[in-house]
Amino acid sequence: MKRIMSGIAVGAMVLGSIAAFGVTTASAATTTPTVVLSGGSAVFGISPGTITATASVAGAVSFTAGGVAITGCTAAPTATVTPFIALCTWTPSAAGPIALGATFTPTDTTDFGPATAATFNVIVGSPVQGTTPNPISLYVDTIVASGSTGVLAPEFGAGCEITSEFIVGQTIVFRVYGNDSALGGAVLTPLNVSTATVTIPGVATPLALAYGNHGGAAFWTAPLKTGTTTGLYDTLGIISYKVTFNTIAVPAVTKKVTATKLVPLLRNGKHVIKNHKVVMHRVSYTKTVVVTPAVAGGVGSFTSNFNPLSQPTLNAVPAA
Repeated sequence: MKRIMSGIAVGAMVLGSIAAFGVTTASAATTTPTVVLSGGSAVFGISPGTITATASVAGAVSFTAGGVAITGCTAAPTATVTPFIALCTWTPSAAGPIALGATFTPTDTTDFGPATAATFNVIVGSPVQGTTPNPISLYVDTIVASGSTGVLAPEFGAGCEITSEFIVGQTIVFRVYGNDSALGGAVLTPLNVSTATVTIPGVATPLALAYGNHGGAAFWTAPLKTGTTTGLYDTLGIISYKVTFNTIAVPAVTKKVTATKLVPLLRNGKHVIKNHKVVMHRVSYTKTVVVTPAVAGGVGSFTSNFNPLSQPTLNAVPAA
């Protein structure tokens, strides 16, 4: 009877050990790894971005953009040794802010559970200058005109300097140059530009850009006079503007050349037949060929997408 009781006690101890070990294993399975997102910088329509997920253990990552799974990145594996990094190359569908996300599945599902990364917000870049519809590229900056004195005098130099900060009473000059790849990268000049303007909200008539020599370099300019007198621009804050260029259509260049072709041989207005076939002969004729294709007139525009602090701003005259 004592032996039987002893056996029962030993069995109970073994079962107790197994039960205790099982609790420990179940507890390990609830361990949640970490996964952190970084990177993701991209330019819409120009270059893709690379999102980096760094986990605390090995596994696979499913990436999302705006809550939608990114094609080709639904099971991106991490490295098998530290650092446990998974990469996703993505092509954004639009410019602007977007939330990136990721869920992580560990390789060792016995000791670790799934994890979700904190939302990672990025801003997809937008090309500062756009071309519509032809490939006209434009460069634009703003300068303070020379000649102002006193409180209106430029902070640095004597004027004709690139700046984004202006004071009411100063004259702001828009400077532009550009090229047209449809014309082989030709510089935009009055020879290939029909109109060039700067449109500013609150200014009734768009500013006409004029082309000319400026200290040995030729480019387009248009002044915007500011001040408190009627007719002058005086809206404080960021100056929104749009530069628009219209290019001149270029006709095709053609020339006439001599060529030959086969035509049926006729006698008395009838085809000549030989061996049951129509006899052909070669004749010369003149045709017109295109030497240089025509180039349609295009429209190029520029609207600044820089950080607001970098855009031209009109300020009140500083207090004395």
